[in-house]
Amino acid sequence: MVFVESRGNDGKKPKSVTFSEAILHPSASFGGLYVPKELPKLNEEFVKALPKDYKEMAFRVLKLFDIDIEDTLLQEALALYNNFDDPNSPVPVKRVDQNLFISELYHGPTRAFKDMALQPFGYILSALAKKRDENYLILAATSGDTGPATLETFKNRPNIKVACIYPAGGTSDVQRLQMVTEDGKNLKVIGIKGDFDDAQNALKSLLASSEFQHTLQQKDIHLSAANSVNFGRIIFQILYHIHSYLEVVRAGAIAFGEKINLIVPSGNFGNALGAYYAKKMGVPINKILIASNANNILTELIQKGRYDLRDKKLIKTTSPAMDILKSSNVERVLYDKFGAERTKELMQNLQEKGYYALSSQELEALQQDFDADFSSDEEVAQTIKEYASRYLFDPHTATTIKLYRKYKDDINVAYSTAEWTKFAPAIWKALSGEELKDLQALEAISKELQVPIPQRIAQLFHKPIVHDLIIEKDKIEEEILAFL
Repeated sequence: MVFVESRGNDGKKPKSVTFSEAILHPSASFGGLYVPKELPKLNEEFVKALPKDYKEMAFRVLKLFDIDIEDTLLQEALALYNNFDDPNSPVPVKRVDQNLFISELYHGPTRAFKDMALQPFGYILSALAKKRDENYLILAATSGDTGPATLETFKNRPNIKVACIYPAGGTSDVQRLQMVTEDGKNLKVIGIKGDFDDAQNALKSLLASSEFQHTLQQKDIHLSAANSVNFGRIIFQILYHIHSYLEVVRAGAIAFGEKINLIVPSGNFGNALGAYYAKKMGVPINKILIASNANNILTELIQKGRYDLRDKKLIKTTSPAMDILKSSNVERVLYDKFGAERTKELMQNLQEKGYYALSSQELEALQQDFDADFSSDEEVAQTIKEYASRYLFDPHTATTIKLYRKYKDDINVAYSTAEWTKFAPAIWKALSGEELKDLQALEAISKELQVPIPQRIAQLFHKPIVHDLIIEKDKIEEEILAFL
C-alpha cells in the first residue's frame, strides 16, 4: 500500500511513502496528512467468508492492505486484544431496540474506544523502532481518551518516550487519574491551561517545526504522534466497522448485502473516517451519521457546508472527549472527495481566516455519505435516564440516540466509545439530579443499577499522583525538551 499527502507534495518530502514510514513520520507536506493512494476492495465472497473471531477477521482484512508489516508482527499486535474483557469477543454488538444495535468499543485496558487502535498500533510502532535501533518521541494530545490509551500501550516499551498533553480541567476525573497516575519511566504527562484544540495545535506545530526536529536529531531522537493524524490509528479503526456489519447479519436483522447506518459520536473524526473508508471498500453502509455535542461544528459542516470557527468558542460539556472544534480527520475526507489542491485551499482558509465553505456540488457529495446532528447536555441526560433500565449509556454514546430516532426505520449501529465508569458524575446527575464526586457517583450507580465497577477504575483513586505538572501552553516545547 502506498501513501500520498492530503495537501500535495512540497518537493522536499517523498511523493509517496510506505505504511511504516507514514506511521513513524506522520507529518506530511504543508501541514497535511498521509492518506492511502488507493483502498483495497472487499468483494462479497471475501466478506461473507470472514470468521467471527475478531483477531482472525482483522488479520485477513489487514492482509488486503498489503502494508509493509510482517505477518508475525501483525499477529502479535492483534494478540493484544487478549487483554480485553473477552479475548474471543473484544467488540460485543448488542441489540438495544428493534432497529438499534450498540457496538461496544470500550472493553480494553483504559475503558474507551481508543484502545481498539492504540493497543496494536503502539505495539507495531515500538517494534519498528526497536528493529531499526531508533529512538522515538511519541506526542499525544488528548481530550480525555487518547492520552490514557497512548500511555498504556507505550508504557516501558524500549526505544520510546511519550509526551502526553491534556487540557487541565477539560477531562473527566477518571480520565485525568488514568494519566497522572501512570508510573512508566518513559512517560511525561503535561496539563496545560487551555482546551483540547490548544493541545492539538501544539502537537501539530511541533510535528511541523524544523527547529524542534533539529533539536531532537541532535539527541538522536525521531518524532512521531499517537493522535489519529497518524494513519496507524485509522487502519485499525476501519476493522470494527466491518465487524459491526457482520454481527448485525449474524443476528438475523438483515440479509447480507442490505445496508445499515452507522452512528458515530465524533470529536476528531477518526472513528467516522474509519467508517467512511469501510464504506468505500465495499461494506454495505448507507449513511454515516455524525453525532456531536454542543460543539456542533461538524453538524454545520455536513448540514450546511460551512466550517466556521470565527464565532465559535469551545463549550465544556458532559461529553468532554468530543469538546473539539478542529477535527483533524475531516481533511482526509476532503482529500478523498475533492483532491489535494482543493484540500490545501480549504485548509489554508481555515488556518488563515478561520473558516471555509464548500460549493453546493461539494456539499452534495459530502451528504451522499454523511448526515449529522447534535445533542445538548440536557438531551444527553434525558437519554441516559430514559434508557437506564435496559442500557447504560455514557454521555458520548447518548448523543447518538437523536440520530437513531431520525433514522429509526433503518437498521442502525451506534458506537459506544467509552464505558460509563469514566463519566459517573454526569450519569448520576442524569439519573438522580444529585451532584456527586467521581468515586461516590461510581458507587451510587453501581448500587442503583447493579453494575460492577472494574478493578482498573476502582484502584485509580488509591494510586499515587506521579504527574502533577500544569503549565501555560507556550511552555510545552520547553517542558518536553527538559523531559528528554
